[in-house]
Amino acid sequence: MKHIISLFLFSSITILFGQGIPNGDILNETPLYPIPAEMTFEEYQDMNRRLTIGLALTSIPIPGIVHRYAGEKKKARRLFMIGTGGLGLMIAGAFMMDEGEFPKSDYDVTILNEGKENEKQFEKIPIYQVGADTSYKLVPMHKEMDGSGGGLIVLGAIVLVGDIFYDWFHGWKLIVNKRDAVRYKYGQQLQFSIQPHINPLAQKAGLNFNLYF
Repeated sequence: MKHIISLFLFSSITILFGQGIPNGDILNETPLYPIPAEMTFEEYQDMNRRLTIGLALTSIPIPGIVHRYAGEKKKARRLFMIGTGGLGLMIAGAFMMDEGEFPKSDYDVTILNEGKENEKQFEKIPIYQVGADTSYKLVPMHKEMDGSGGGLIVLGAIVLVGDIFYDWFHGWKLIVNKRDAVRYKYGQQLQFSIQPHINPLAQKAGLNFNLYF
């Protein structure tokens, strides 16, 4: 009975994965083709890099991630350090910011816990009036932030965002250029010709494929 259940589960899993994956191959590996003997492993990797994967990596906002996929590990580390520095500037700026005073208001202000650390202020905004009775809406007010850290936050944000965008656009360009360079180099070594031929009398058509070494 156990063997029957195990066989049923294995068959179900095989059918399930086989329906959603081309050729029923779970790994969906690329077929193996002949490779020129002088092609290096790095060139082989460059030839098989996919721009679609580079575009998908942009969903992970880590500086240098696209360059790392493109095979530029040193540049990827440098971009990651620059991005980390930008984030550090933002954090340092946030620590330097101090909580200021409540802003001025053109409406009446209701104050709770006045003079205490947990003091709260609300704007009394009139909504409607019936006779001598006026209804108000209390809108909470927030203290304004001050201090010298605002400039560091802006600078850090510019560095971080600029670093990420450079990684994306330059990384995509690298992937395309590397693929083209390898394919152009070894594509020149392929020398072949294709000649179509038609025989009207025999009602046949075909192609002559000639490969030269």
